[in-house]
Amino acid sequence: MRFVLTSRFFVLLAIGLAMLSLGWVGRVALYFTIAYDLVLIVVAATDYLLSEKPDDFRIERELDDRFAMGAENEVTIRLTNRSRRAVTFEVKDEYPAGMELLDSREVRLTVPRGRARAWTYRLLPTARGSYGFGDTAVRFRSQMGLVWRQVAYPTAGDVRVYPDIREAKKHELYAHRNRRPEPGLRRMRVRGQGREFESLREFVIGDEIRHISWAATARRGKLITRQYTVERSQNIVVLLDAGRLMTARIGKLTKLDHAINAALSIAYVAAAGGDNVGLVAFSRRVIAYLPPRRGHDQINRVMESLYSIEPQMIEPSYARAFNFFSANCHRRSLVIILTDLVDRDASAELLAHTSKLIPRHLPLIVTIGDTDLRELVHSRPLSAVDVYRQAVAEGILHQREEALARIRHAGGLALDVPAGQLSLKLVNKYLEVKERGLL
Repeated sequence: MRFVLTSRFFVLLAIGLAMLSLGWVGRVALYFTIAYDLVLIVVAATDYLLSEKPDDFRIERELDDRFAMGAENEVTIRLTNRSRRAVTFEVKDEYPAGMELLDSREVRLTVPRGRARAWTYRLLPTARGSYGFGDTAVRFRSQMGLVWRQVAYPTAGDVRVYPDIREAKKHELYAHRNRRPEPGLRRMRVRGQGREFESLREFVIGDEIRHISWAATARRGKLITRQYTVERSQNIVVLLDAGRLMTARIGKLTKLDHAINAALSIAYVAAAGGDNVGLVAFSRRVIAYLPPRRGHDQINRVMESLYSIEPQMIEPSYARAFNFFSANCHRRSLVIILTDLVDRDASAELLAHTSKLIPRHLPLIVTIGDTDLRELVHSRPLSAVDVYRQAVAEGILHQREEALARIRHAGGLALDVPAGQLSLKLVNKYLEVKERGLL
């Protein structure tokens, strides 16, 4: 425990020093000044010893178990005064250095006796991972106001920063309620082109001939068609590339961050639809694996697997990732490959292994489009250097479109999506696959 002298003490001490200037009048004034200062020091020491002890107060830090990256997260410091008088506190909390502070981390407040008061500040995590809070430093004024007693209360603890799941939950909510969340997002229809029989009804113009139930038609004397429901308990497996190209930043987030947000969105929607969700994260080797399972407990497992994954400055091994997937997942699955493509060599390896999944599985390659490249292609060059850069950007985009066209031609699915629309477009595609019964 430490102490700090207050401004009141220094004002009283200054008065004593002022009286010291009267020492030339006589020794009595000098002795009086010395005695005054000694008495002041003794009173201050007594004030320190007789003031409240740290056990008279309770300091707690309240925060969520999980922080969301890129979102404002609140931290609350609660002070409970169990002493017999109102006490003034100065509080300073030690927050993780890797987070951005949106408010002041210091506050002064007075807590009445037997009461509690709370103070809240906000933090903005800019990266996923595990972070540590330190202790909370508290100063409180002594009874006579001559001394601040300073105590570090043991509130240290860790917090995990997860991807921002608000968008994922929004997609899950709308899919569950069978509503359209925003323009461009499909509804998850209960009846559609799935494989599971749901009911019979009278044929209407526009129904497919292949769905007519001829046996029911013969019994009822009129055309009867079968209705199907979207099949549940299908496998959705996300293959997440954490290699070199995913280190690129788009805004404040890396491409891997955008891909992880999209993976969580599809996991939430798939879980709401009753499907099994699995995960394979890889770079040069497989980093994390979750076998496909259903239910919201699987969502928690996905989040635990993803929160600490960081992109690595090495080339990903598609061969190891696809071989691992094929060896561990035998049931037909929608395989969503979240990656990025730049050159023909990398895309050739990816396409070669993706083609091997067809027709046993349904692959969906999703690449994160570079907004800067597209803007560069459509901008007006002002110099020879700009022309060269524009030509390179056009070449990269052409190679990417060519690679995605090849996978579509082989019977797979492909998307090239800007980072800001990645989750939305991916959820759309998943719902389309379900409605059309492609899986």
